[in-house]
Amino acid sequence: MINDKPTMEAFRINSLVLNTMIEARVYLPPHYSPLYTYPVLIALDGQDYFNLGRIAGLSERLISERKMRHTVIVGLPYTDKMERWEKYHPEGRHHEAYIKFLIREFLPALSKQYAIDELAGGRFLIGDSLAATFSLTCALRYPHTFGNVILQSPYVNDAIIENVRNFRLAPQLSIYHSIGVNETAVMTTRGTRADFLRPNRLLHETLVQKELGFYKYVENDGNHTWTFWQDDLSDALCTMLAYEAL
Repeated sequence: MINDKPTMEAFRINSLVLNTMIEARVYLPPHYSPLYTYPVLIALDGQDYFNLGRIAGLSERLISERKMRHTVIVGLPYTDKMERWEKYHPEGRHHEAYIKFLIREFLPALSKQYAIDELAGGRFLIGDSLAATFSLTCALRYPHTFGNVILQSPYVNDAIIENVRNFRLAPQLSIYHSIGVNETAVMTTRGTRADFLRPNRLLHETLVQKELGFYKYVENDGNHTWTFWQDDLSDALCTMLAYEAL
C-alpha cells in the first residue's frame, strides 16, 4: 500500500565491523513506492538533522512546493561527542572502521530494504562540522559510491586539503559547501578554539581549482550552531536535490 503522507521508520543493523547494533532513522517521502527508485540522502549526525535541523518537515514542505525531489533521508546517530570524534575525525581510532561500516555494511543493507538509487549520482552525504569532514572524506575515497556531498561548516586541516588536491575524479563529484563568517573561534570537542573560516576559504579555493561536476559555495552571516545550519539547509536541499519534472 502506498502512503500519500511521509513516514518515519527505524532501521537497525548489527554491525560486525563496529561490533554493535546501529539504529538509524529513515524518512520515506510522500507516495513512496518500492516500484520506483529514489535518491538517498544519508545524514551523519542524523539525530541532529532530524531533531535540530527538522529535515523531515522541511523536506516535506519543499517536496510539496516542487522545489525538491522525493528523497529517502537516513539519519545515522552518534552516542556522545567523544565517540563522534573517534569516528568522524580523520585521526580518530574508529575512523577507518566507520567508513568500512558505511560502505560495506550499512549501504548494502539499506539498498536491500529500500528502493534507493544504485548509482553514485543518486546518492548524497550530508554533515555538519566533523560530520561534514567525514562525508567529504568518504566521497573523495569512494566517488563511485557517493557522487554528492553537502558540507555545512566542515572541519578542515592540511590533510583534508591535500586529499582534495590529489583527487583525480573531480567531474564525478558535486558539492554544496557553506560556512559562516563568524566561525573564527569555534569550541572543538577537545576543548580548544579553532578558526573554521580561513581553512574553509582555502578548501573553497582548492575545490574551485578541481573543476567539479557541480560546486556551490556559500558564506553566510552565521556561526557554528544549528541556528545557522538549519537556515542554510533549505538552500542546500533545493540546490542538490532540485525538483525534476517528469
